[in-house]
Parts: sequence; structure tokens; C-alpha cells
Amino acid sequence: MTRASLDKQPHEVASMFDDVAANYDLTNDVLSLFQDRRWRREVARAVDARPGQKVLDLAAGTGTSSLPFAATGAYTVPCDFSLGMLREGKKKHGWLPLTAGDATRLPFRDDVFDAVTISFGLRNVQDTDQALRELYRVTKPGGKVVICEFSHATWGPFRTVYEEYLMRALPPVARAVSSNPDAYVYLAESIQSWPDQPALAGLLQKAGWSKVAWRNLTGGIVALHRGTKQA
Repeated sequence: MTRASLDKQPHEVASMFDDVAANYDLTNDVLSLFQDRRWRREVARAVDARPGQKVLDLAAGTGTSSLPFAATGAYTVPCDFSLGMLREGKKKHGWLPLTAGDATRLPFRDDVFDAVTISFGLRNVQDTDQALRELYRVTKPGGKVVICEFSHATWGPFRTVYEEYLMRALPPVARAVSSNPDAYVYLAESIQSWPDQPALAGLLQKAGWSKVAWRNLTGGIVALHRGTKQA
């Protein structure tokens, strides 16, 4: 079993996710107190995929996050750099075009997708700026990006309680339900070290995205950022 470090070496992060692939969806449900399902519904609303559109779901893991987009009739490409996750996804959703790919070197042409999205995966990429530029590159002019990521609670007392949960309660819960509980200690640390909402918005603008905005979910512990590629 492995645990990635906060310098986010790609081989370490990929190996860590390979280890947790089998129970990943269940573990996420338990650790988020089933809030992850609500968050993903909000992502689906923000992406607003339509029949005939092309949607890239980056860091899609087993492909579960891609199902709402595919259900609309959009051609949906789940992409992840963990082969273990993709293998597990093939067992569950073999009809999806699951694709191996690195967020910093996406295996797609320029201007392909009507919408690109990544949920709870951007903070695990070694070079955030490059990943945002790659998402911009593969998006059609006029297309959109939707990023759902853990962020920073906006109310001080709630933030204190949440951070206590991350560092004290999460590890024992992970030991009960995950095949690699140390991986979730890394994930908790990566959440704490991640930029806040305005800082991530600034990174999106720096990468070229316009009309950048965000909306807080669950008191700001998750933020939904969005932007547009100018036509």
C-alpha cells in the first residue's frame, strides 16, 4: 500500500488510487456522509450537457461521475491516470469510453469538447496551472469548464469542526471502509493545503478562462468553479 506525498509525484498519486480503486465509490459515500452525491448533482446541473455534445470528465476514476452526463445523450469521455481505477470502471461501466490520460498532457486534439469538468481531482495534479491550460486547449471556443473541488469553509466555527474531522475522525473511518486508509490521510492533508475559492478563480483566469465564478456548497467545504473559453 502506498500514500502519496504533497509534492504529488504522478506515479505516487496514481499508485495510491490504484490501491483504493475497489472500494473507492463506497468509501467516498461514507466519508462524505453521502454529501458527494449531492455535490455531483450540482456538477451535472452546472455542466448542463446536451444530446450530441462532447464532454470530458477528467479524473473520472471508475466512471461513476460520468454517468449523469452520458444519461443526457452527450458523448462523454471519462479520463483518469490511474489504471486501477479504469480497470474497476470497465467492470462497472464497460460501455463508457474510459481513457487513460495525464491532466498535464491530455491525449486529445485542440478544441474538441463542448464542456470539460473535473471533480475532486484537480488538487491531486502536480501542476495545477498546466492542467487548467490543457483543459482550456481541448475545449471548443464558447465551451465551459466546471471544477468541483474541496475548498475552505467560510464560517470560522464550522471550519474548525470540519478540520478536526479531516485530521482526527477521517483516518479511523477510512480504516474501517478503505483498503488503504493512509491514502485518505494524504487526501485530508491535500485539502488543507489547497488554495481557497478566490485563489483558484485567479488560477482559472491566468489559464485563459473568462467569466470565472464560483459557488460554495455545504458551507464552503466544497466549491463549484466555472469558466468559459471565449468564442
